[in-house]
Amino acid sequence: MQKNPFQVAAPSSARRFGRSAAIAGLALGGLAFTALPAGAASGGSANLVAYSTPKPAYSALAAAFAKTKAGSGITISSSFGPSGTQATSVIAGLPADIVNFSLTPDMTKVVKAGLVSSSWDRNATKGMVTNSIVSFIVRPGNPKHITTWADLIKPGVGVVTPNVFSSGSAKWNLMAAYGAQISLGKSPAQAQAYLGKLLKNAVAQPSSASAALQTFLSGQGDVLLDYEDDGLYAKSQGEPVTVVTPPQTILIQNPIALTKTASPAAKAFYTYLLSPAGQTVWGKQGYRPVLPSVAAKFNFPKPKTLFTINKLGGWTLVNTKFFDPQTGIVAKLEESLGVSTASS
Repeated sequence: MQKNPFQVAAPSSARRFGRSAAIAGLALGGLAFTALPAGAASGGSANLVAYSTPKPAYSALAAAFAKTKAGSGITISSSFGPSGTQATSVIAGLPADIVNFSLTPDMTKVVKAGLVSSSWDRNATKGMVTNSIVSFIVRPGNPKHITTWADLIKPGVGVVTPNVFSSGSAKWNLMAAYGAQISLGKSPAQAQAYLGKLLKNAVAQPSSASAALQTFLSGQGDVLLDYEDDGLYAKSQGEPVTVVTPPQTILIQNPIALTKTASPAAKAFYTYLLSPAGQTVWGKQGYRPVLPSVAAKFNFPKPKTLFTINKLGGWTLVNTKFFDPQTGIVAKLEESLGVSTASS
């Protein structure tokens, strides 16, 4: 029997706030976390801009940070939304001290805009703050017996996955699907054909991972392609879902960086997020820690085959080949299905 990856501690109180209503609020919007003990002087403020999924995790992280000496008196304001949209918003002027995106190409956008240093990934974690995998989120009892990638393209199976032209999660999902086919010995042409069949079975493609989760919880589809952490969060809230680890899947690596104008308060929070203490909180929230010493404390499922984006050529190549809104493989597949390829 699979051990509970949260076993090192009881679920945080930040997770106990209202099931579907809480999930519904994750798609967009911000939070203001004030780490201000009674009688303490303000320790400054920080603006966090992140992709949609880790909103509840940041509630727990900010609460834990507030209890540290470094976090005393610091106010953290935040914005959450689809990863690609968030990157575009930062470039357009959305205040940001810390940026946490779903995938590296979104970070590359803000680096090219001159807002984040080109050396953002030259640290011990190579710029990553959390890991995850692409999982299958299914109905209780898995009534359609969805356990492999082949099951997703069977007639009558409704798939929910975000739109790749706004969501980083969607890109991870499709690269997990494509890479799984390659790992099974299929040719690139066969793997591309699989993507076409998968997208044909998509009954909804919302703007973000969190919006896709809410769509699934509302009753659409038989399976949701999603971050493992998102599924674990929903399950911890008592939502009627089962998280299935496919035999072949991709290692999701989520980047974080300070902007060039980051405040001292932001630098302190950033340091905490990558510390053993912060990484332990991430782990309790369903994210795979990037520090090996912390990751070893948890018992996350181990897929038979776990590959990285580098096995598929790296994000620079993949983003152009698959996700260019005009010429990409996925753009052409989506157009044939009547799905919008408008880039955020």
